[in-house]
Amino acid sequence: MADRSVKKVVLAYSGGLDSSTIVKWLQKEYGAEVVTFTADLGQGEELGPARDKALTLGVKPENIFTPDLREEFVRDYVFPMFRANTVYEGQYLLGTSIARPLIAKRQIEIARQVGADAVCHGATGKGNDQVRFEVAYYALEPDITVVAPWREWEFKSREALLEFAREHQIPISKDKLGEAPFSVDANLLHSSSEGKVLEDPAVEAPEFVHMRTISPEDAPDKPTVFTMDFEAGDPVAIDGEMLSPAALLTKLNQLGHDNGVGRLDLVENRYVGMKSRGVYETPGGTILLAAHRGMESITLDRGAMHLKDELMPKYAGLIYNGFWFSPEREMLQAAIDYSQKKVTGQVRVKLYKGNVTVIGRESPYSLYDQELVTFEEGKVAYDHRDAAGFIKLNALRLRVGARRDRKA
Repeated sequence: MADRSVKKVVLAYSGGLDSSTIVKWLQKEYGAEVVTFTADLGQGEELGPARDKALTLGVKPENIFTPDLREEFVRDYVFPMFRANTVYEGQYLLGTSIARPLIAKRQIEIARQVGADAVCHGATGKGNDQVRFEVAYYALEPDITVVAPWREWEFKSREALLEFAREHQIPISKDKLGEAPFSVDANLLHSSSEGKVLEDPAVEAPEFVHMRTISPEDAPDKPTVFTMDFEAGDPVAIDGEMLSPAALLTKLNQLGHDNGVGRLDLVENRYVGMKSRGVYETPGGTILLAAHRGMESITLDRGAMHLKDELMPKYAGLIYNGFWFSPEREMLQAAIDYSQKKVTGQVRVKLYKGNVTVIGRESPYSLYDQELVTFEEGKVAYDHRDAAGFIKLNALRLRVGARRDRKA
């Protein structure tokens, strides 16, 4: 039921059918003044049409916000996540998940700026995004009112939504007049496709689903080789050219696209309890993950590296489930960032038909000692005979257990 105390609401607005319907629904059911917020996260679409559509829906020009958040997105969200080599359930690079806290943060800032008493999102009642948005809202503005239309309105089908749109003269794209083939979410880090033609996990995704990469089979027969420079865990240059965070990820995306890198067909466990099948494309992120691990391989101590690997699944789960602004995520981030102080240097990367391979790495802080690891006798103080005692001490508990079992 509509909360009649809501007078002004900031809506996370894409310009699509669902969010456009929400604008009119808020005006009709709540009698509220609607403020639209469309973040430019590098989704590859012009924001002008979304602005124009909001105007046709009666939103005041001063209530339409389309900020460019690409640099902030990569610098303050994507890069910190990749310092941890973050993957969810062993594969997913969290492209959708990591965008939600920034959207929520900016939405709350706009609400404060315009004096709104509520925020609204268009996430459905079955997905993860409703959790991610709302947990972030409450973390940043504890007493904010949240409007979640998909949990409130009475539309039971896509046709009912379309009928409402027709009744209120909401523009409907021609491909939306029937069932959409699949749902798409995109930003500078990735694109994700879910639903409809992808709902049966036994059926291979059609090629037309992919929008960020060419197929590995169609990729060039000649490999692409380039260098990536890191400073304190973050990439800063490609082939010696210093680039801003967003420009660097854009460049990696193009390299990945051209070589068929970054495709993932995944059945994942949603936070709300169900399994879902998604087709993800993260070309630049896939390259960055491999390159970063290559840089860490010569600059991180064994104990620090292994501890990071143990902490990572917890960190990934926090991001996936929407707890970016939680104290435990910030605690983990502090530890991760501390580990990255000397993750500085250069890696050489080869891309070939969907594969990413690190083929070289060097750093002024390298822990790799060629003289120490050589099979030849080196000058470093390492006595092969010391290994005998080391082995016996490590095997002591196993020997004791074996003697006991022999007596049983």
